[in-house]
Amino acid sequence: MLSRGVSGRLVGYRGPRPEVGITGGRLVRGVRAVTVVVAGLAIAGVAPGTASAAKPTAVVSLGDSYISGEAGRWQGNSNNAAASRDGTDRSCSPSATVCATYDKAKVYVDGSAANGCHRSDVAEVLGARIAVDRKVNLACSGAVTANVFRASSGGQAQDGLPPQADQLAAVAAQTRVKAVVLSIGGNDLGFASLVQACLTAYVTLQPPCQGSQQANLDAKFPAMRAGVAKAIDEIRAVLTAAGTKPRDYRIIVQSYPSVMPRAAENRYPETGPLRATLGGCPFYDSDSDWARDSVVNQIADSLRQVAAAKGAQFLDLRDALQGREICSVSTRQASALDPPSATTSEWGRFLQVGSVVAQGDLQETFHPNAFAQQALSTCLTLVAAQASGSFACRNTPGAGPGAMRLVPAA
Repeated sequence: MLSRGVSGRLVGYRGPRPEVGITGGRLVRGVRAVTVVVAGLAIAGVAPGTASAAKPTAVVSLGDSYISGEAGRWQGNSNNAAASRDGTDRSCSPSATVCATYDKAKVYVDGSAANGCHRSDVAEVLGARIAVDRKVNLACSGAVTANVFRASSGGQAQDGLPPQADQLAAVAAQTRVKAVVLSIGGNDLGFASLVQACLTAYVTLQPPCQGSQQANLDAKFPAMRAGVAKAIDEIRAVLTAAGTKPRDYRIIVQSYPSVMPRAAENRYPETGPLRATLGGCPFYDSDSDWARDSVVNQIADSLRQVAAAKGAQFLDLRDALQGREICSVSTRQASALDPPSATTSEWGRFLQVGSVVAQGDLQETFHPNAFAQQALSTCLTLVAAQASGSFACRNTPGAGPGAMRLVPAA
C-alpha cells in the first residue's frame, strides 16, 4: 500500500539518421523587435523595390502556454521556497539571494503577467535566431483552438485580448510575415483535467487515472484535429487578406514536449512521500508511462497528420526534453551550494503537493521552464533553416539548450 500522508487538488491549472545541429553559437534570449542575422528562413521573399518589400519582416507565434513561454520565470526547481529559491526564480527583485519582491512582469512581458497569458521574455520565438526584423509572440496560456480563429469565423477573445488571428491581422498589416509558428490543441483535449485526475488519483490513493481518462481523451481527438485544421486555415486567410502570397511564408505546427519522465527514469520511488512533496511529480508509475509514451505520442501523431493535410511544416517536440524532465534520474534540483544549471537542472516546472509556502503560480506547473524555452528556441532556429520537411528535435545529453539537434521526423 502506498503511504504518502498528502492530499491535494489541482485547481486553476492553465494551464543511423542525418542530424542538423548548432555548435559554437550563443542563444539569443529576450530579444524583441530587432534584426538577427545568424540563421535565415529559407523562404523566398518579396522582390526588392516593391511597396511591400519596404515593410519590416516578422515571425509570429500563436497558440497556448507551451509556446507563450509559461513557466519561463523558472530556471530549474528548488525545494527552498524562500528568497530567490536558490537562484531558480527569475522574478526575484532585486536579483539576489534576498528578494524584496517577486515581480512577474520582469519575465512575463507586454502586460501578460497581469492578464494571465504569461508571454515570457524567453519564449521560443523570441530566442530563435531567424533573420527577421520583428519577433512577435501572440500566444496565450490556456488558449484553445477557438481562441486562434478570427472573430468573424467564430473566434473567441481571451483574457481581454482579441482572437489571435485578429491580432495576427494587425501584425500582417504592418509587416511581411515570413513564418507563423503554431502550438495548439492540448487544451481542446482537456489537458488540465487529465493532469487533475492523475494527481488526485495519486495523492488520494485511488486507482491510476489511465483507465478513466483514455476514453475521455479519445472522444475529444476528432474535434481537436478539426480545430487545429481550422486554425491553420484562419492563419492562411489572414495572410492572404494582407496580400501575402503562399510562397512568401510558411506555417510551422509543433507538438508538445513531455515534462514528465517514464517510471524507470524517475529518481523518486512510487511509494512514500518524496515523489509528491520533494520531487514535485505526483503520479503513479503506470500513469507516468501512459502519459509519456501514449498520450504525448497520440497528440504528436494527430498534429502531424493535420499539418501534412494542410501543407504545413511539422516540428516534433515529443522527445525534446528526454532526460531533462521533472524528477528524472539525469537531473537534479538546485540548492544553495549547487545553483541551477542549464546542463544539469530540470527543464520542467514541478508541483510540490503539501508545500507550506507556494512557489509561483499554479498555472506554471508542468510546463517547459526557462532552460527548456531556450532549447525550444534552438529547435525553431534549426527548423526555420530548412526549406521544407518535417523534423524531430532532440537534446544532447549533458549539453545545454544550444546543443539541440534535428532528425527527420519518423
